[in-house]
Amino acid sequence: MVFSVLKYTSLFISLVLLQGLILNNVEFGGYVVPFLYVVFILALPFETPSWLVLVLGFVLGIAIDCFVSTHGMHASATVVMAFCRNYLLKLIAPRGGYDFNSKPNIQFMGLTWYLLYAFILVLFHHLFLFYVESFKITQFFYTFGRAIASTIFTMVLILVVQLFNYKSTTKS
Repeated sequence: MVFSVLKYTSLFISLVLLQGLILNNVEFGGYVVPFLYVVFILALPFETPSWLVLVLGFVLGIAIDCFVSTHGMHASATVVMAFCRNYLLKLIAPRGGYDFNSKPNIQFMGLTWYLLYAFILVLFHHLFLFYVESFKITQFFYTFGRAIASTIFTMVLILVVQLFNYKSTTKS
């Protein structure tokens, strides 16, 4: 239990620092922006109570907002993502339910399941974030394109992170 709290605390801090100090300065033509910090919400265990996921999403978003002075945009987007997470997990649950102590990652759940899970949540986050940022109906398609392109780029980064954390189960 204590090890798990320390692990997720260090993940939280490292993702906030990585996003705030490095990834917020990476833009491709002002169009595509990677938001890797959402990995924290994706990585929380299945047994995490939904109220705690919402609180952690809010704290994560506020921490990112402090770096970029966006006055709650990231906080609201991560809360929307955290809120949708529980419903999505129920919707895409395996027939027998989730195994106790398993985690939502490629190693435990498989590539197809994880891609569906992560893509939907990241898409919700990005659509909400970019539309709140734009807040103009006249830029609907531009904002939609930005959200899709940023979602794809963020998904590539998330898959790279997942591959670095993948532990082979075969013994030599």
